[in-house]
Amino acid sequence: MKKKNNIGSYITLGVVILIYAAVFIAEQTIPSTSMLFTVLKKGATYALVAVSMNLLNGFTGIFSLGQAGFMLIGAYIYGIFTIPVSMRGQVYQYFDGGLVQFTLPIIIAMILGGLAAAFFAFLIGLPVLRLKSDYLAIATLGFAEIVRAIFQWNGLGPVTNGSNMLRSFPNFNDFNITDAQGNVTVYLSTLIPFIMSGICILIIVLLINSSYGRAFKAIRDDEVAAEAMGINLAHHKRLAFCISSFFAGVSGAMLAMYQTTVQAKSFTSAMTYEILLIVVIGGIGSVTGSVLSSFLFVACSEWWLRFLDEQQMIGDFQVPLLRNGFRLVVFSVIIMIVVLFFRRGIMGDRELWNLNFTGRRKNKGDGK
Repeated sequence: MKKKNNIGSYITLGVVILIYAAVFIAEQTIPSTSMLFTVLKKGATYALVAVSMNLLNGFTGIFSLGQAGFMLIGAYIYGIFTIPVSMRGQVYQYFDGGLVQFTLPIIIAMILGGLAAAFFAFLIGLPVLRLKSDYLAIATLGFAEIVRAIFQWNGLGPVTNGSNMLRSFPNFNDFNITDAQGNVTVYLSTLIPFIMSGICILIIVLLINSSYGRAFKAIRDDEVAAEAMGINLAHHKRLAFCISSFFAGVSGAMLAMYQTTVQAKSFTSAMTYEILLIVVIGGIGSVTGSVLSSFLFVACSEWWLRFLDEQQMIGDFQVPLLRNGFRLVVFSVIIMIVVLFFRRGIMGDRELWNLNFTGRRKNKGDGK
């Protein structure tokens, strides 16, 4: 068993290295305007928030729908603390340049965004995590809507810029290496989000495979049995909730860098439903499934099915049904087919590094 796991781990490491190498080479050879890089950047961002949501729903059994709210907090914290001081007068033009008059490094601002999201998760988790199932989902969804409304309140305008958008903060393109004339010599705007997301997902995987992760799974499987084994249910639930929210906040900062602007009204409940859909399609309880389905979801919604929204002509014949919005209809049908034929998602609860790559079947006479 240990040998099989080692083989799976080595193959997974090789696949990851090949993917990173392919992304780097593609970024240097394919025009930067290609839709491929849009899909890869957003896919990497959604992969992280999907895995963080799976940590709650799939590995701990906590049904939370507050991811959009935590992403909003992370995105705003990142934007507020990374806007150059020279640009704050233009960004906060209705609030006298804003209250914050200093700038933090990108990585520190991202970590601060995650910590802020985790702090709010700790506060609301004290009363909310006493609820179960649908009641918990409704409570966390309500929290996300409340946060969205508060961040648009003009009373907080000197900090959040009210209902106006934040802009002019560093984005993924700022990671490109340029020469003295400002020409890009090495493109890194797609590789960097892959590295950021990969490091965070690796930390989550290590957590899942630790003693804390085993406690989370025990709570998911049977709370009564877990408590009988000495697991502190309240402590471990709060811990999972805060850790998941931290990485959701980091992914919110990444989403801000991808979009280049931040506005609270874009962090709606529909965003949470998209993330939940990604988790379900990939497999509840599978990190690999969440990552794969994130890129598939983004590619289908942002790229592959775009032609369905445009009228198409074959000679003098106009193809029926192709018009604005038809893409969503086809996308919904594809999702229903996937759910019908893959009840447990693409990966179920399996992981790439735990698959049997030896091709050897277990016989009845084999040992355990």
